[in-house]
Amino acid sequence: MSLLCSLLSIYVVLILARIVLEWIRVPSDHPVAQIKRLVALAVDPLLIPIRRMLPDMPMGGMRLDLSPLLLLLGVRVVASLVGC
Repeated sequence: MSLLCSLLSIYVVLILARIVLEWIRVPSDHPVAQIKRLVALAVDPLLIPIRRMLPDMPMGGMRLDLSPLLLLLGVRVVASLVGC
């Protein structure tokens, strides 16, 4: 069970990294861009379906994507259910 808890904790960090890295604009050949792609490969399979179901929330002149927050909540619920 501690392995599962560790994996869930790592996934939370990856989700948070995905949020932060989304704000960084770099050329596609930059090393940070490669990290962004790797993190997206890990997080997007669960994030994209949530984005389809949950529309962006208007905030002034921009739109706020709440799907990472919902995914974080879901991971924390799963972690609680398995006893982490």
